[in-house]
Amino acid sequence: MQKLHLVMGGRVTDPRGFDFVDLDEVDLVGIYPDYSSAEDAWRSQAQRTVDDAEMKYVIVHLHKLLEPKLPDA
Repeated sequence: MQKLHLVMGGRVTDPRGFDFVDLDEVDLVGIYPDYSSAEDAWRSQAQRTVDDAEMKYVIVHLHKLLEPKLPDA
């Protein structure tokens, strides 16, 4: 089974949270088949915006949302 991961980001109201300012402006970087490739994409985007404290990129574990009872292994 693929463990799908979504990488997304955008401007947030507070860098410690996940409230995006404008959902129309959220950057959907892509969906990746494993954590390693998602992390590479996340790192690339996060480093590109490192000087902007209001920009935040995250990795969403889609496989946990689609099938929450599956083991993490």
